[in-house]
Amino acid sequence: MSHISDFLQGLPLFREMSGLELNAVSAFLEPRHLAAGDIVFREGESGDEMYIVRAGLIASFVTLEDGTQREIYEHPPGNLFGEMAIIEGEPRSATCWAKTEAELLVLEGLDFYRLVWEHPVIGVKLLSSMARVMVSWLNQASGFLGDLVRWGETARYRAIMDDLSGLFNRRFLEETMRLRFARGGPRASVEAHRSSLLMLDIDRFREINADFGPQAGDAVIANVAAAFQGLMGESDVAARLSGDEFAVFMPGAGPERALELAESLRAVAEKLFLEFRTGAGKAPQQANISVSVGAASCPEHASSVDELFAVADKALYGAKEAGRNRVVSA
Repeated sequence: MSHISDFLQGLPLFREMSGLELNAVSAFLEPRHLAAGDIVFREGESGDEMYIVRAGLIASFVTLEDGTQREIYEHPPGNLFGEMAIIEGEPRSATCWAKTEAELLVLEGLDFYRLVWEHPVIGVKLLSSMARVMVSWLNQASGFLGDLVRWGETARYRAIMDDLSGLFNRRFLEETMRLRFARGGPRASVEAHRSSLLMLDIDRFREINADFGPQAGDAVIANVAAAFQGLMGESDVAARLSGDEFAVFMPGAGPERALELAESLRAVAEKLFLEFRTGAGKAPQQANISVSVGAASCPEHASSVDELFAVADKALYGAKEAGRNRVVSA
């Protein structure tokens, strides 16, 4: 196990996890060093990170009505804090600062949701452990655990999922891409940033809405998305951007694999058989469904997230200009 995993293994918060599970959690944690006196966050600020104290001492204080400050808690090594800002979405309730030189393990809010989504068994264990910590702090009833787990199930959908398609939303896709490009910094190797992006539109979607109504349009989006999901690789991130526009981010994939998946998505959409009625008493008619796909890869066609989006979108425009129901690569 890694050094972070070794440290986590000794904490009550992670005592129910195996070595492999601890390694998975460690991959989401970012070490952060603080000098004595550094502020972690201030009272009233919005928060999207939670923290585990690895070394040193973190203290928290609140500002009273008369302007004086009162220390309310100290966090020694092994303590978790800051989780309520992620759970409740509320501003920080206190200011936290380093009383001594300290090291924190930081879990970003987006990575918290990804951890729960991508590793549900680990997520349940972590949520359960967090519930025990908060129960001890808040002295609430035993029903708190069930409420927290139910919250975790709904909150992660609300934060990262598109309800109609069942795919990820645009925010999650963009954050995932930016995290991929940010890791390792500008000096990271080409392989560290190797990835591909597919941009897809449902062809003549407005005509489907006009002919059969918006409910039929929603059904087409849902069925196309479901068909796409069956073709995704383990690390691929499929998202609905807006309306009838979709995207697939493929970490580690080069142009060849991108074109292979793009053609598979185009073919599966073309094979969908959906019938709708244009009105009461009318015979059902088949909706002609197809998609146009634009593909781009890094580093072959782009070197940043914004460039990858722009080049893939231009390729998508080329696919539609060339007659639709086809794949065009940058």
